[in-house]
Amino acid sequence: MTTPNSTAWRALGACAALMVGALTLTACGGDASADNKGSKDGGNGKSSANTSTAKIVISAKDGSTGASINATGVRVSDGRLTDVKMTVSGTGAAVTGAISANGSSWKPKEQLERGTKYQISATAKDTNGRTAAANSIFTTVSSDNSFIGTYTPDNGTTVGVGMPVSFTFDKVISNQKAVQSHITVTSSSGQQVVGHWFGTQRLDFRPEAYWKAGSKVTMKIDLDGVEGANGVYGVQDKTVTFTIGRSQVSTVDVNTQTMTVARDGKTLKTVPISAGSPEHTTYNGQMVISEKFTQTRMNGSTVGYGGEYDIPDVPHAMRLTSSGTFIHGNYWYNKGNPPFGRQGTSHGCVGLADVQGAQGDTTAKWFYDNSLVGDVVTVKNSPDKTVAPDNGLNGWNMSWSAWTAGSAV
Repeated sequence: MTTPNSTAWRALGACAALMVGALTLTACGGDASADNKGSKDGGNGKSSANTSTAKIVISAKDGSTGASINATGVRVSDGRLTDVKMTVSGTGAAVTGAISANGSSWKPKEQLERGTKYQISATAKDTNGRTAAANSIFTTVSSDNSFIGTYTPDNGTTVGVGMPVSFTFDKVISNQKAVQSHITVTSSSGQQVVGHWFGTQRLDFRPEAYWKAGSKVTMKIDLDGVEGANGVYGVQDKTVTFTIGRSQVSTVDVNTQTMTVARDGKTLKTVPISAGSPEHTTYNGQMVISEKFTQTRMNGSTVGYGGEYDIPDVPHAMRLTSSGTFIHGNYWYNKGNPPFGRQGTSHGCVGLADVQGAQGDTTAKWFYDNSLVGDVVTVKNSPDKTVAPDNGLNGWNMSWSAWTAGSAV
């Protein structure tokens, strides 16, 4: 999972409400707009012929304390920018930026930091070569007064047909309608996509049925300046696209201790598995692969099993729930037990035959190599309950009517 990068940011206009007064400028300071009045002729109030007609506007107003971290920049009318310098106040560290080809604007190359004080000084010339200048000292919106959503999947990835778009926000969102309405998810397949809130900090999007194989999904995040809670504003403005790969849905039958792997509607392979034991059963339901690890540590104490197991190198592990259900390789299988495909012996995971070191031509390695994040693993005929929709990326276990009822728009 990633937090968003700095591309395509826009102005944080709503953060004007956060301004609490002007900061004191140094002797060389001025307004965020250029002083274009020029000198006075004998105090008669008439502008001098030397007055520049260039009008400079710095988007972050002088003295503001809630400036955008995304779209703070400079623009000019009736002239061309000749020089813009932006620094971090106090340290003097330069902020890299570029003047546009036509000289009408300047913007930073990278996203600014939250809760940081900056200074911008800009000069421009009009068509007659007369100079105008402006500067601004301001502070960007603070972490306390802003929120960010960590989302999956990442931009440019290829995922399975079950992969939802999922946001986890770092602040409680009370204005859910405003936030949801500024995130749009569309598919080239034309499928309707609807959001559903799980509590106050998680928002997932999915269509009624799995994504169409080969489709392109576009997510537009337009949260910059959106008030998600009282005095707490979004800072993200970004477009993310990802691709849906081939359709792969694997079905684990606990009665037969087998898994049938179907790709694009046709059976690819049926393999033996070891599901949960009678004491530690496996969830039923549709579960989406959310993470893949060639090897990982599994410690029972982290999921409520005390010291029952602690395996430092579980091979070919793929996460199915946030509570700790995986489908993974098993090299420690007790040789005294019946072979894979005869009985369940795990603590709730789905085990596949494997060898230590994640090497060799094994069932687990084959399934790992042939799986994408976003592929679906469905478990049936287990004595356990159906997995909760918010336990992992498993909203497919909710009816469409219930899903849409959880939308705020």
